[in-house]
Amino acid sequence: MPDVFADLVGQDEAVDTLRRAAAAAAAVLRAAHRPGEDELAALETVDTGVAPGAGGVAPGDPGAGMTHAWIFTGPPGSGRSVAARAFAAALQCVHGTGCGVCPGCHTTLAGTHADVRLVVPEGLSIGVGEMRALVLRAASTPSGGRWQVVVIEDADRLTEAAGNALLKAIEEPPPRTVFLLCAPSTHPDDISVTIRSRCRLVPLRQPPPDAVAEVLARRDGIAPDVARWAAAAAQGHVGRARRLARDPEARKRRDAVLAVPRRLTGVGAAFDAASALIEAAEAEAEASVAETDATERAALETALGAGGTGRGAAGAIRGAAGQLKELEKRQKSRATRAQRDALDRALVDLAGFYRDALTMALRASVAPVHTDTAPLAEAGARKWDAEGALRRLEAVLACRAAIEANVKPRIAVEAMMLALWKG
Repeated sequence: MPDVFADLVGQDEAVDTLRRAAAAAAAVLRAAHRPGEDELAALETVDTGVAPGAGGVAPGDPGAGMTHAWIFTGPPGSGRSVAARAFAAALQCVHGTGCGVCPGCHTTLAGTHADVRLVVPEGLSIGVGEMRALVLRAASTPSGGRWQVVVIEDADRLTEAAGNALLKAIEEPPPRTVFLLCAPSTHPDDISVTIRSRCRLVPLRQPPPDAVAEVLARRDGIAPDVARWAAAAAQGHVGRARRLARDPEARKRRDAVLAVPRRLTGVGAAFDAASALIEAAEAEAEASVAETDATERAALETALGAGGTGRGAAGAIRGAAGQLKELEKRQKSRATRAQRDALDRALVDLAGFYRDALTMALRASVAPVHTDTAPLAEAGARKWDAEGALRRLEAVLACRAAIEANVKPRIAVEAMMLALWKG
């Protein structure tokens, strides 16, 4: 059975760093169980980030260091959260290696380990209240005797107040708590400079399509030719490649997005294309959260006494309006985030098309992202030339940036469609 790092595609250097750190962490725990000087050395190791001789690595080797705070950076699809979860599993591994089969590894990867807390933002941001509660829980002693691990996906969504609450915990960490943050980059817009300065960085790169295709064929049983197509079309995004390879609806949505360039025949057509793109993203998001929303509401209503016939049951459910309203607020925030994510996937596909047109106009010897629309991209390259293709590519990227800056998606997409039509 593969170990916990098996799904971290094309990240050999990062995997090596994390393996060494996990071995160093295991050495810290072993030393902490011995009295006297060994215990003092172990505690100093956690503070300084270096485990003497851990895993057969010489003292002072930066590849061996174990520290209490980490940042995983990389482009979308590079596997930031996969790397953080795998490292969390390796820290909880009873063998200290991330074997993938022991209870520590298994429960961590399944999301049920009592000492691993996973923060996945459902809305547009992570608030200070949620972060303070998390930091308080993370300060407790690990129930399993190893590490208390906090994994924060999309740490770039921390509000300023939430970032300050996290910073205080990172500055004065409990002895057995490890923070694992995931962010697109270390730019101040993504993560604060003070938090960055107290964390060890693990940079990830976009995995090559061949590596993505190999893992799809090996792990998911996808036909090699389909895996290669999906890996190229997803531009190295492993999760997106898997959806394209296995979900016919995802392929239909992609086809509709790639049909946009030939639909832009005038101003009216541009606005129609924008509406179609927005509505498709909303439908995809609604389908993705509908089941979860229904399950959450049913569970809350049951907990509040819905359907009960005992004394006071009707009064209890009438008095639960505030809790139901709070649930609806959280679900609305999650739906907004899902819509933004669905729209962003569509924009990435569209950017890939104009990138193909640009490379063809420049006669660059690189493979197209979308092999199935290569003839259309080639026709566009002849019509627009390199400068026109570049302007259109920049319009798509500008739309993504505008939405990220909280411009209303419909306004940003309409402006993009007009720019694509005008060239």
